[in-house]
Amino acid sequence: MDWINLLTPLAASAVIAAIPLMLAALGELVTEKSGVLNLGVEGTMLMGAIGAFAVTVQTGSLWLGVLAGIAAGVVMSAIFAWLTLSLMANQVATGLALTIFGIGLSAYVGRPYTDATIPMLRDLPIPGLSSIPVLGPSIFSLNPLGYLSVALLVAIAWFLYRSRAGLVLRSIGEAPSVAHAIGYPVVRIRYLATLFGGAMSGLAGAYYSVGYLRLWQENLTAGRGWIALALVVFATWRPGRTALGALLFGVVMALQFQAQAMGIRIPSQALASLPYLATIVVLVIISRNRQTIRLNAPASLGKPFFAGS
Repeated sequence: MDWINLLTPLAASAVIAAIPLMLAALGELVTEKSGVLNLGVEGTMLMGAIGAFAVTVQTGSLWLGVLAGIAAGVVMSAIFAWLTLSLMANQVATGLALTIFGIGLSAYVGRPYTDATIPMLRDLPIPGLSSIPVLGPSIFSLNPLGYLSVALLVAIAWFLYRSRAGLVLRSIGEAPSVAHAIGYPVVRIRYLATLFGGAMSGLAGAYYSVGYLRLWQENLTAGRGWIALALVVFATWRPGRTALGALLFGVVMALQFQAQAMGIRIPSQALASLPYLATIVVLVIISRNRQTIRLNAPASLGKPFFAGS
């Protein structure tokens, strides 16, 4: 019984920490499936977080705040798409610049909101299922954004592997010249995929500021966008594996807060570094097997497409 009492808050905290990672990683996965590499996830998440929080403070509406966070993510990704898909700027350099821009702009815009408070987004327990030990409070007692995240996971998996549009998207990521030759608008589809990835990153940021922490502070996401990027590679570009990877990282993050309660005596600074150490370890392990990455990564990932090519 004591172990159940310890595992229940750990599992609940792990799921809550995993949801924004999963959202951002799924958005980037769709973007990369089209052949576009956007490293600006961290900056986009921060802009989504401050956009959602600021609008919620001004209007008192959590849902308007969430929509504003998504809109902020779309705007950030639109800038990236215009620079890389229309002006042919280097995708890696542009993504890094977008993250730096997002970190600075979110800190500036968020100055008036550091002491603001917003209403709580209440959990919606599912009768019967929410009483299951350990799993009930963690999976069946989510807030509306949590349930929306699960629905998005299912929808994205279906879209990529069960729909014709998903097949077209993946074909553009593999061989854009061939897709263009048979009449598919490669640049337009890459624009849409990039905008969708930005919307998901904005939603992930909104989840942090209005659905989870209910506050704003500079650098609120604390590098979680980089973890989301690593998750895409860790999951070999598969939605289901992305969700499992996000949950694994969620457990690592939850240990920061639950280790003391479980009687584990580790300095708080060491616990805070666990997610980032885990990211490094995962990337080192993955990089040792380059064949797996080569077989699963979109063949044209990060490569510019010229309509005349």
